[in-house]
Formats: sequence, structure tokens, C-alpha cells
Amino acid sequence: YLISAYIYDEQTLRGIIRAVKPEEENQMMSQFAQDIRQRALQEGVQQGRQEGIQEGIRKGLLEGEATLLLNLLSHRFQPLPDEITERIHGANPNAIETWAKRVLDAKSLDEVFSE
Repeated sequence: YLISAYIYDEQTLRGIIRAVKPEEENQMMSQFAQDIRQRALQEGVQQGRQEGIQEGIRKGLLEGEATLLLNLLSHRFQPLPDEITERIHGANPNAIETWAKRVLDAKSLDEVFSE
């Protein structure tokens, strides 16, 4: 209870327990350690979940942008060579955004992908 209701470091908590119930110090400190481990584990799991969700969102957005760019290019410059599809799927978000802007005015695929 002392751990969840208040924030004490180990030394302070040990002193409180020793003053109140010295015979239970070791047992209570063992519980203290278990509670700390459990809290750390829960925080780690939550952080891992959050990072996984963020990574999934990022990948989903990138995949959607790549698909949209491929659709625009296919509509404008049929048929698309396989290397263009591979290049888009391997690209970073900034490159995809740049190419998507260029597709609006480009007269050829070379203009879209020019450096």
C-alpha cells in the first residue's frame, strides 16, 4: 500500500517499516521489490504497445501514400515498369511526397523521378 499510495525510496520505506513492524521488515521489503518489478513490467508493456501502435500507424500511412502515388502514376503513364513500383515501395516518406507533387505537372516518368 505504501508504494502505490505514496512515493518512497527503498531506504525511507525500510525505515518506516522498521519503526512500525521490525519483525516484518524482510517480508515487506520483498513485497516492495515485487511491486516495483510489477510496476516496471506494466510500464514496459504499455510503452511497447504504444511504440508498436505508432510504428503500425507510420507504416500504414507510408503504404497508403505509396499506393496512391502508384495509382496516380499508373493512370498517367501506363504501363509502369516494375522498377518504378519497387522504387516507390522502398522509398521514404519525403521522397514519396516529392514524387507525388511532381506527378501533377510531369510530362514523363523521368520528370517525376529526376533528382
